[in-house]
Amino acid sequence: MDTTPILVLGATGSAGRRVAARLKNLGAPVREASRHGATRFDWDDQNTWEPALTGADRMFLMAPDGVPVNPDFVHLAAELKVHHIVLLSSRGIETIGDRRLLDAEESVRSSGTAWTILRADWFDQNFDEGPFREAVLGGEIAVPLQDTRQAFMDLDDLAAVAAVILTEDGHTDRTYEVTGPRAMTFTEVCATLADAAGRPVAYHGDESAYRAAQREIGRDEDAVDRDIASFAALRAQGDATVTDTVPHLTGHQARPFEQYAARSAATGCWRGEAGEA
Repeated sequence: MDTTPILVLGATGSAGRRVAARLKNLGAPVREASRHGATRFDWDDQNTWEPALTGADRMFLMAPDGVPVNPDFVHLAAELKVHHIVLLSSRGIETIGDRRLLDAEESVRSSGTAWTILRADWFDQNFDEGPFREAVLGGEIAVPLQDTRQAFMDLDDLAAVAAVILTEDGHTDRTYEVTGPRAMTFTEVCATLADAAGRPVAYHGDESAYRAAQREIGRDEDAVDRDIASFAALRAQGDATVTDTVPHLTGHQARPFEQYAARSAATGCWRGEAGEA
């Protein structure tokens, strides 16, 4: 058995911890790196980079939202003989002009080592572990997409796809688009969440509602303007296209949003009021 570790960045986060767990279930050696983990890694502390990379053969690469993937780190990984980098990216980044992820993809492609890029659609877990949980608890979600459909996907499916790519041959120098099993409007998503959570969840799909919600939490107006422009570009692009990446690589169908909502509701994540942990 190969004992060379697979480095997983963000191993305490929603995506990274699932990738690490999936790899361990497959019997793969995993080096879990995070700001406060046994293997310490911090994008702002270059002293943590080389110890995390040294001796690793493959890597699951991601950065928290808003944090750029430093190209110096990617080049260091290649110099230290990390032979395969799997980057978590996002769909539609050309459409919305996401320079952070476009630059990250370019860094990986030009690194000189084998790479695979995972372009994922909206994560289901945004609603219980991520930025929309407070909105669900507050009973209102404002996203200016009107009835444009998005292919929401479960992070457990993403982890399964990443684990296959990191442990099997034949996936290098490729970009995979990863989605859930069907495209849904936010109206449908909110109705599903309301049914599962047993509480009302209204959807507001216009720009004015989004601006008001963001102003309420203290967001900078310029940042909100950029968001609104990005959402307008997504609306103009039209409904998301579902891909078969999950069943093709994992052998099982992508999990439907209804299954995610029922499973999450059973944990009690949507009990209580907004602001409660």
